[in-house]
Amino acid sequence: MSALSAPSSPKEVHTLSTAILVVSVISALGAGWIILSFILFRSLRSFRHQLILGLAISDFWMAINFMSSAIMTVGGRDIGSEVEKPFCSFNGFMVQLFVAQTDYWVFTIAVYTYLILANYKHQSNWVQDHNLIIWVIPWFLSTLWASIGLAVVGYGNNGAWCWFVSDTIRLFVNFIPRWLIIIIILGLYTRLYFIVYNAHSHFMSFDEDTGGSLQTSSTATQNPPRVQFDVSSSADKNTERGGQIQTTHTRTGRAPSVLKRISYQMMIYPIVYMLLWTTPTAIRIYQTTTGKPAPFGIGTVDKCCIVIQGFADAIVYGYNEHTWRVWRGVLNKSNPK
Repeated sequence: MSALSAPSSPKEVHTLSTAILVVSVISALGAGWIILSFILFRSLRSFRHQLILGLAISDFWMAINFMSSAIMTVGGRDIGSEVEKPFCSFNGFMVQLFVAQTDYWVFTIAVYTYLILANYKHQSNWVQDHNLIIWVIPWFLSTLWASIGLAVVGYGNNGAWCWFVSDTIRLFVNFIPRWLIIIIILGLYTRLYFIVYNAHSHFMSFDEDTGGSLQTSSTATQNPPRVQFDVSSSADKNTERGGQIQTTHTRTGRAPSVLKRISYQMMIYPIVYMLLWTTPTAIRIYQTTTGKPAPFGIGTVDKCCIVIQGFADAIVYGYNEHTWRVWRGVLNKSNPK
């Protein structure tokens, strides 16, 4: 059985599979870059980076799984046929496992970031002390739901890979929970924005009165203004426990630019996640309510938005976690002018 969005003509199947193959390779390279950065650079091994590593591993294997089905389809094999049913079941299981798992990792990273920057020391320390539990939870929950899906509903041809063939099931099992996670993340970061705003306003008011700087949970640093996620690795957590919101020592005139940068860095994660899943969600709603497949071009964009997640995460987390800067420093040292 094939999904409503699965293309019917051989030409469309080949075009879709080729597009998915290209995008999955890009996504795997992006996720692999995050993994390699964690392995090579000690500065990128804080506890928060360990959570990002978990997300990158899920992104990487999800891309490899998409790649495997796309290669088979490009090669002319029908993954929805009875002969390929074992592969289709395995492929669908892995899709469901890693798609759900990336949601859990994004949520975990957001909650931990909130605990650190909102100065919930007891809770953030507990998370660091029980890092094995934190790692097990996304794997356990995603494996559980993927197993239930395989046993109760089963997986069928979705065009370039196998997944739930019913748009209604995918909508309720994956997309509604995903948007609940996005809404919670938006709420957490909105709350965090006001915490940072109030702390910064207090800092600026004190600075005007005394000509000095206020150093409490916010630490004055030199330009350029930025928010740093300073979370210790497990090896160093006794000396560097917790995180700090770092803002610059500025005068009142610089406050808007500082707050603009802070709000941008806090909100970029959920915004990018929303953008990635808006088209797939709209397609699920359209096909569920009308019973008609979306146009082939839109359906291809829909599937590419799902597959590109590893590359998008590499861009977002690579920029905000200063991974780009670390690599640039290494390359500059190896190629002195």
